[in-house]
Amino acid sequence: TATTMAGAGVTTTGSPCGACKFLRRRCAAECVFAPYFCAEDGASQFAAIHKVFGASNAAKLLQQVAPGDRSEAAATVTYEAQARLRDPVYGCVAHIFALQQQVVALQAQVAHARTQAQLGAATAMHPLLQQQLQQQAAAPTSAPTARRCTAPRCTAATASRRKAATNPQM
Repeated sequence: TATTMAGAGVTTTGSPCGACKFLRRRCAAECVFAPYFCAEDGASQFAAIHKVFGASNAAKLLQQVAPGDRSEAAATVTYEAQARLRDPVYGCVAHIFALQQQVVALQAQVAHARTQAQLGAATAMHPLLQQQLQQQAAAPTSAPTARRCTAPRCTAATASRRKAATNPQM
């Protein structure tokens, strides 16, 4: 049976990694692709990389990255290659744009929900304001509406003066 070194995809039986399997070559012990492209499904992942970037460019890229970051770099290059094959014009940027539009739409929904919550809280605290809003909604838009004082510190005298000022025929 084949034993795997540190779960990295390098086998001691000499079976090639997914990249070498795709390239139909012998997998060397120092193969840069072996830790990141397993023998089972690595060939299909590497096919996209090979088609978009080329095997030598992908090898150079992985060798330039710090060993601790190579796994993430291999996953990123795989994702970018697959995205480029799906959308030759925009590649992975199309997904980024879609996510940005989704963020904008969700932010608008949150702002609307906050406004509704504040309006609900305000109308619950001020029953007169709620009554006034209902009357304004029911009143025809062409007729002027009498203004009511709904502020808590208004007195009856202040309210009657305001009513007299807005309605001079009284």
